[in-house]
Amino acid sequence: LFASGVNLLAVRAALSPADAEHRFGHGKAEPIAALVQAAFIAGSAFFVVAHAARRILHPEPIEQSTLGIGVMVVSIAATLALVRYQRSVIRDTHSLAIEADALHYVGDIAANAAVIVALLLTDQLGWLRADPIISLGIAIYIAVNAVEIARNALDMLMDRELPADERAHIEAIVLRTPKVRAMHALRTRASGPYVFIQLHIELDPDLPLVEAHAVAEGVEQALRAAVPNSDVLIHQDPYVPNNPQVALEEAAIGGP
Repeated sequence: LFASGVNLLAVRAALSPADAEHRFGHGKAEPIAALVQAAFIAGSAFFVVAHAARRILHPEPIEQSTLGIGVMVVSIAATLALVRYQRSVIRDTHSLAIEADALHYVGDIAANAAVIVALLLTDQLGWLRADPIISLGIAIYIAVNAVEIARNALDMLMDRELPADERAHIEAIVLRTPKVRAMHALRTRASGPYVFIQLHIELDPDLPLVEAHAVAEGVEQALRAAVPNSDVLIHQDPYVPNNPQVALEEAAIGGP
C-alpha cells in the first residue's frame, strides 16, 4: 500500500500543469517513481532467491491452515481484479509508474499461488522442495520484469527517442500535409504521460509568411490529434534540394 501511495503521488505530480520553475511540466516524476519501485521489487526478488536457495538445500515442510489457504484464494482473486484494471489503464496511458505498481501486485499473486501449489505438491507427492523451487522461478521472473521497467524509466529520464514505428507515423503525418516539400531534424521524447515533438518542415521559398505559418499550424494540429498529450514545436525552412545545411542540422542531433 505504501508503494501504491507513492505511485499515486507520482502520477498526480506528473499530471500537474507546467509552472514557472518547470516549463516542460512534471512528467518525469513518473519514471522516477517507476525506477524507485523497480529497484525495490528487484531487491525483494533477490531476498526471495536467497531464501529459496537456502530452503532448496535445507527443505522444510510448509505449515498452513485451511483458513489461511482460503484467505490466500480470496486475496488472489481481489488482487487479480486490481491487476486487470491496472493493465487496462497501462494500455491507455503507457504509465511506467502504474506498470511498476502492477508488477508489485503480480508478485503478490504469484507468491500466494506458489504457496497453494506447493502445499498440494507436498501433500500429494511429499515434495518438500516444491515451494522454494516455485518461489525461485517467480522471483527470477519478477526480477527480469523489474529490470525492464527500470530500463524504460531510465530511457525516459535520458530523453530516449520514441520507437521507430512511432517516429515513422509522425513523419507520414507531416509529409502528407499539403505544401510540405520535405522535413528533417525530427526529435521526440516522452515525459510521463506527455510526448514532445520537434522538427523542421521545408516549404517553397516563395511561400508568403502568413501561408507558411498556416501550413505549420496545420501540421501541429494533425500531430496533436494523432499523438495524445503531445507538445509540438515546428521550425519552417525554405526548401532547397540537396541543402548542405540540412545534413549539418541532422548531424548535430545524431541523425535524421
